[in-house]
Amino acid sequence: MSAAKLTIGELEAGYPLYCKALRRLILLGRTPKEIERTVCWGHLETLNRCLPGRYKAPAYLMALIKRDIAEGKD
Repeated sequence: MSAAKLTIGELEAGYPLYCKALRRLILLGRTPKEIERTVCWGHLETLNRCLPGRYKAPAYLMALIKRDIAEGKD
């Protein structure tokens, strides 16, 4: 069974969901290596690679989320 190909528009529409999933994975205590193997990470990487001016790298987003969690922000 082959994976479905998503368009950039479909990936852009799912961006908030991918960020939410990334935050959830961090809150669940997943390691960076585990997170890097997820679908949401792959989609975030694709968006950053195709539209770097609009979307940050997943590693940068992860650092921002970790900082927000440490500061007690929701």
